[in-house]
Amino acid sequence: MKLWTRHFRIAAVAVAATIIGACGGGSDSGGTGAGSGTLRVALTDAPACGYDHVYVTVDRVRVHQSSTATDADAGWAEVVLPTPRRIDLLSLTNGVLDELGQTPLPAGRYTQLRLVLAPNGNGNATPIANAIRLTGDTQDTPLVTPSGQQSGLKMNVNIDVAANQMVDAVLDFDACKSIVRAGNSGRWLLKPVIRVIPRYISGVLGHVDLSLVGPGTTVSLQQAGVVVRSTVPDATGRFLLQPVAPGTYDLVLSAPGRTTTVITGVPVTADTVLSLNTAAAALVSAPSPNGVASGSITVTPAGPLDANVRALQAVGAATVEVASTLADEGTGLYSLTLPTAAPLMTSYAVPLPPATPASASAGRYTLQATLGGVTKATAAPVAVSASAPVVTGFSFP
Repeated sequence: MKLWTRHFRIAAVAVAATIIGACGGGSDSGGTGAGSGTLRVALTDAPACGYDHVYVTVDRVRVHQSSTATDADAGWAEVVLPTPRRIDLLSLTNGVLDELGQTPLPAGRYTQLRLVLAPNGNGNATPIANAIRLTGDTQDTPLVTPSGQQSGLKMNVNIDVAANQMVDAVLDFDACKSIVRAGNSGRWLLKPVIRVIPRYISGVLGHVDLSLVGPGTTVSLQQAGVVVRSTVPDATGRFLLQPVAPGTYDLVLSAPGRTTTVITGVPVTADTVLSLNTAAAALVSAPSPNGVASGSITVTPAGPLDANVRALQAVGAATVEVASTLADEGTGLYSLTLPTAAPLMTSYAVPLPPATPASASAGRYTLQATLGGVTKATAAPVAVSASAPVVTGFSFP
């Protein structure tokens, strides 16, 4: 099996994608040869924050060779589900994929992909097609998805389909970064953040201590403070980060009321799932007091205020994301709860060495806000303590 990947940035608001190349048997035609290949599509998710369920109802996936093609243009190919499928994104963790289907395609390069969701209807349909269940609630709240209900959630990609080969695309739907509260209106908006990635076999398998299993605990693989893949441990403490591109990563364990644990230099090799540890040697974190970093977003001229705000921490030579949130679209307010005790760190080896405190990093975070493709950050780390919130505002542009 051969796999080619490239990477790019797109300008569309709140949607991100990774270019994926051909995967499968047969000769390498570079995606330009005659004949036809096959596109197979699956859906997965990163952990969500503050929700028990995040439902989307998928109707179809559309692809086109032109990145500027409109909904009415000819040339669209579709993966059509037999019936619209209501999927709980929060069930798609620990390497779980929901197979959406496949379709034959003429060989060539496809530069636009759209995920089409079924509409919520007139409000009387049960269950609600696209909805969230807030933690502690017993009923679903509708998600407003104007773009997804019409022509589909658009992603610019470069998918090379070669003759007699299958391209495996995984839509990585980041629910936590896709759901925005609209002020005091009571509405919740779906502004999807989706990556299109190859179906890598490679990844990392490991275990966290049972005391850490519960809401809010996440394990992620990061590079330079950017989360590449994240998941939640299951009831046994087991976690699987897959699919992940071959490379070297920092593994970050975060849990409410606990210190952050960082393992640097974790190697991921092609077609291999790295066994990080066993249940008998599960990752642990020490208890930690919490502090709060909060503030508001302002925009001139007036516009949506739903910036993505991240808390980054220097841990030894590495920089990792400890937490992130979306500011309220209507008010611009944000709040992050962060551990104040020193993070624990170690470097990957077999067996894993004990983690030790990075004392110089205790309670010190760089806050970063991104809105409309523009990123701003605090000039120096802010000190977060349990005594009072640290208030930081960001102004755009």
